[in-house]
Amino acid sequence: MLIFSKAKGAVLLVFFAGLFTATGCTNTPPEEYNSRAANPNLLHQTSKQLTTVIIRDIFKPPVASRIYAYANLAAYEALRPAEAGHASLAGKIKEFAPVPAPEKGVEYCYPLASVKAFIAVSKALTFSVDMWDAYEVELDRKYEAMDIPEDVYDRSVAYGELVAKHVLDYAEKDNYKYTRGYRHVLTYSEGDWEPTPPTYAEACEPRWSAIRAFTLDSCTQFTPAPPAPYDITPGSDFRKMVDQVYDYGKNATPEQKAIAYFWDDNATVSNIKGHLSYLSKKMTPPGHWQAIVSTIARDQKLDMMQSLEAYTFSSIAMNEAFIACWEEKYRSNRVRPVTVINRLRGEGWEPYLETPPFPEYVSGHSAISAAAGTVLTHLLGENVAFTDSTEYEFGHGVRSFKSIEDAYIETSMSRVYGGIHYLDGALEGTKQGERVGEWVLTKLTGKPVENRPKEDVTKQIAGK
Repeated sequence: MLIFSKAKGAVLLVFFAGLFTATGCTNTPPEEYNSRAANPNLLHQTSKQLTTVIIRDIFKPPVASRIYAYANLAAYEALRPAEAGHASLAGKIKEFAPVPAPEKGVEYCYPLASVKAFIAVSKALTFSVDMWDAYEVELDRKYEAMDIPEDVYDRSVAYGELVAKHVLDYAEKDNYKYTRGYRHVLTYSEGDWEPTPPTYAEACEPRWSAIRAFTLDSCTQFTPAPPAPYDITPGSDFRKMVDQVYDYGKNATPEQKAIAYFWDDNATVSNIKGHLSYLSKKMTPPGHWQAIVSTIARDQKLDMMQSLEAYTFSSIAMNEAFIACWEEKYRSNRVRPVTVINRLRGEGWEPYLETPPFPEYVSGHSAISAAAGTVLTHLLGENVAFTDSTEYEFGHGVRSFKSIEDAYIETSMSRVYGGIHYLDGALEGTKQGERVGEWVLTKLTGKPVENRPKEDVTKQIAGK
């Protein structure tokens, strides 16, 4: 006969309660732990972690855009089963098959699965795995405090990894690995691009237009107007633009210099002092715009799915803009201002910003900023004022904008102030980016995008 006292019974109850907790049998309702896990700040901080890793690994801007796009796509698809109002992007982007469906009749924590999918893709496409491992240790502590049942936790993580594998298999077939090792052949013809000081680096990603696009019919779909013909005769259209860049280099106002520096977004800035040479690593243009998404999402108090839609759609738009822009760069192969000005002036002229190592026309920063900005304007609103402090940590200051469009227009003109682009390169890059952004929205939403009434971009940029 088993006899036990009330005191012993209390001990046994405590023991069994601890046993149930240890095996994950909590009484926390699914809606409660899902609500905790759906905190959009967890997504924002994970997106920032990817940017931190990309900076450390020194990925070039086009490559960075590819990483952001695939990581966001995985997170979007892993969260989508919990969001009835958001359709899968399968069938909307090229060659992307539906992701595996979650198991029916069991519980998932999809916000957890989403972040884990983002991390799994990011980890596979970057080098600094140690940074991700350390980050996940701290992140997992936050999830453990949410009382997610152990079986739900494990199932959700496994689903996130399954979606990540699906996206990585898709990424494997985008021609990226086949574009490695290509070298741009210099023509040495007057007016054609050549390596620029101070490092005279070889051309960046000359075969990027061969990367499979998510939505574009072809890399030439949004070919811009032809650049002004190379002609250094005084009074020619090209010479006027050269002289404009030279004049900004000599007479730029403090505000124009501040704008140029704020939008520099050079992943590796060269520092050369005598025999000493080193690189300063900073944010890429795609990283800057993903940070802007985070800023506006926090300002507008967007939920996790709304934030993820903005991250995903804008990163895909930037990926497409890089493909279209890079096709034009290496087709027109136009010389940079620093090369022309030094030939004409013979006085060791240097632009305010370091010239990036690829042809001038069209401006890549202008194109990808306009593509992302067009998408975000349609998703978040035409008159979204915001203050951008995302690059304050790199010494680039803080700037405020009355709208997203105002920001990408300023981005475009910053390249002329900085001495690295002619006016038509900035102007036509912006136009190309806007067209790409509208196309991406149409493909991803399945709805025609109505052109927004706006002042002609030529006047906007030229008036800056």
